Amino acid sequence: MNSYVTDTVAAISTPVGFSGIGIVRMTGSQAFHIINKVFKPKGKSFEEYDDKKIIYGHIIDPKDERIVDEVLVSKMIGPNTYTREDIVEINCHGGIVPVRNILNLLVENGANIAGPGEFTKRAFMNGRIDLTQAEAIIDIINAKTNKSLDISMKQLEGSLSKKISEIRQLLIKMLAHLEATIDYPEYDIEDMSYDEILQNTREAHDMVQNLLYHSQNGRLIREGVNTAIIGKPNVGKSSLLNSLLGEKRAIVTEIPGTTRDTIEEYITIEGIPFKIIDTAGVRETENIIEKIGIEKSVEILERSDLILLILDGSQPLDEEDFELLKLIQARNSLLILNKLDKETTIKPEDLLKYEKEIVQISAVEEIGLEELKKKMLDKVSAEGFELESFEIVTNIRHIHLLEESLKSLKSAIGTIEASMPLEIVSTDITEALNLLGEITGDTIHEQLMHEIFSNFCIGK
Repeated sequence: MNSYVTDTVAAISTPVGFSGIGIVRMTGSQAFHIINKVFKPKGKSFEEYDDKKIIYGHIIDPKDERIVDEVLVSKMIGPNTYTREDIVEINCHGGIVPVRNILNLLVENGANIAGPGEFTKRAFMNGRIDLTQAEAIIDIINAKTNKSLDISMKQLEGSLSKKISEIRQLLIKMLAHLEATIDYPEYDIEDMSYDEILQNTREAHDMVQNLLYHSQNGRLIREGVNTAIIGKPNVGKSSLLNSLLGEKRAIVTEIPGTTRDTIEEYITIEGIPFKIIDTAGVRETENIIEKIGIEKSVEILERSDLILLILDGSQPLDEEDFELLKLIQARNSLLILNKLDKETTIKPEDLLKYEKEIVQISAVEEIGLEELKKKMLDKVSAEGFELESFEIVTNIRHIHLLEESLKSLKSAIGTIEASMPLEIVSTDITEALNLLGEITGDTIHEQLMHEIFSNFCIGK
């Protein structure tokens, strides 16, 4: 466990490919010693430069003094760095060959290749950030919208850590008093009354519950709303997708069954990403390829957060329409009457018995799209997505641990209300405390840490 904290590692931090610059990073106790072997600054020596200075010079191969590249080297002296270790960042010319050659030289002269998330793992292990902040970094990299970026930035600044710490401190204080009362009954320790214990436990319970209350919104902001467009062939599903995207992403023809496979694209509505999935038209067919597409569409419906059922408003409802209406009856869905630009046959009042919100549009003429977007947003969040009023939890791991800690706190409340022994109460509160500690990394095992940081890119 200590090897990756004490050795010196290096990695390419920019994507592979052609670019204006490439960056190679190195961190560890030998970082400055290794850079001295391969870097020749213009002017004074590397050691003479102060902290946080960018130094111009050349990377050379010490074996033959051959110039490898013209570079700018950033010198950062620990512990006031990202990893709390000495760090060197080499800005070289972009491209596959320059960055690889420089990385190879660093390895030849004593550095090891960094693993995924190695730099951030060291920041965590060295106490610069906790686990929620480390996970926020990968969320920032993967952010699909400005809103998800804002949430991740708040988490990186420690907003979630502070909230979890507040709950844990409440539990620690209560647990310390309980344990003292249980372990040292012969001493005159002022007992905490059952009412006080119950009040404190309920307070912790409510704080956890409040975090969980908004976690659904958090998941949607982070991962996007899986939104399936379904309907009979040729009702305008692909036209709607193209209109929402503002580009011709799907093929549109008058021939039914053109869409044989699903098409997935993201749109953003008021900062919320919607993953729009244009499915193959759902109907009975003997065409093998089309049949596979339809079966896949039905599978997608099962894991969708929102379903948009499109009906051709210029044609009477038929048996296929009725089957689709049955299919979405118990699902979070909107009914869309398309082809408003044509003479309409279906009226909204004809669909009232299905108790679904109805939006009338023309996908081709782009009529009614703003109302549709508003309804889509309303269907996935009745509470809105204001970031300032509460802490939004977006990470699935965090949500699971909060749910488990809530169970333990509920159990503790039930035990207290039943006036059962304090030892049982203490067990439940200890379990909740440890579960919350797994969120921030105060209680964590090596395997979990490996799983978390393996999701990072190399060089971060």
